[in-house]
Amino acid sequence: MSKTRFPVVLSAGDQGQLEQWESTHGTPQQVALRCRIVLGALAGEPNQALAARLQVSRPTVNLWRKRVRDLGIGQVWEIAPGRGRKPHYDQATRDAIINATLQTKPKGMTHWSCRTMAAAQKVSKDTVNRLWQRHQLQPHLSRTFKLSRDAKFLEKLTDVVGLYLNPPQKALVLGLDAKSQIQALDRTQPGLPLKKGRCGTMTHDCKRNGTTTLFAALNVLDGQVVGECHARHRHQEWLKFLRRLDREFPQDIELHLVMDNSGTHKAPHVRAWLKKHPRFICHFIPTSSSWLNLVERWFAELTKKAIRRGSFVSVPDLKVAIGQFLAAWNLKPKPFIWTAKVDDIIQKLERARAKLEEIKPGCTQPRGKKKANPA
Repeated sequence: MSKTRFPVVLSAGDQGQLEQWESTHGTPQQVALRCRIVLGALAGEPNQALAARLQVSRPTVNLWRKRVRDLGIGQVWEIAPGRGRKPHYDQATRDAIINATLQTKPKGMTHWSCRTMAAAQKVSKDTVNRLWQRHQLQPHLSRTFKLSRDAKFLEKLTDVVGLYLNPPQKALVLGLDAKSQIQALDRTQPGLPLKKGRCGTMTHDCKRNGTTTLFAALNVLDGQVVGECHARHRHQEWLKFLRRLDREFPQDIELHLVMDNSGTHKAPHVRAWLKKHPRFICHFIPTSSSWLNLVERWFAELTKKAIRRGSFVSVPDLKVAIGQFLAAWNLKPKPFIWTAKVDDIIQKLERARAKLEEIKPGCTQPRGKKKANPA
């Protein structure tokens, strides 16, 4: 029997942690092997037998016995200095790739790809991909945004967010808007159904069969939605929808309406009607701030789950699909919970404005930085 040079003594908690690491699916195989070595040593297994069973050398068994005994079980996750795979490219090359990604564009193109960057920097596309993943860079993706220029932005923001976070007593908050120009699109050929190993398909072209406008009111409290379709989006249709809301909700409850600044919502006839119905209290969101109206979030659900992949032979067919989604939603409504505070929103917008001020109009390069030529 071989002599044990480095006896290992661990607490029950450390031993349990090693057993958990060894059996966890996401543990790297190298770490799991080290855990097996230490656990075998704790069980009193001789070095020679342990090395033969795990197909490693006796010096490897002694190495991990000594490390865990002297420095603790966390050492099984550590890579000793000078060990491991050496980087193929130096830090200057890696910095050049990151700087080129952030500050330049390929000639005649709007953004870099792994292959165009690899060709420009004379490295492999896998190297570029790994660097972009490590630095969380995604040049192929972009998102839209727009900062509001409303002179009363802060006042309106505070008003609407205050309604969401601290709704008034004995009142309901409703997010109102119209989703206009919903198209009844019919595919030119039938699509193939979903099956194992293949997603559903549809033709890229379609036939336009008319449009409809959906007026909707989202009850912020419970997620219920009141909606109806109209052929046009005018103040006459808007008044009809307001009258329906007046009938839908008990007369002794105040209704706080969160709306955008559409001319339809501020037409003289609409203002006159609202003046005669004081329980309707309007709260207008800032311009270019549709994200403040929670009913827009519900419109996104409608588009994604009932319209975008649908095929409609006529406008009545489209209205039926919208009505079915609305009825199904109201059977198990899900409210959208607003959590962002005014101060957090203002700080985020100020950061965005500061970044925009660094960029010259019509240019994507920051002020004070010379535009670099693509490598």
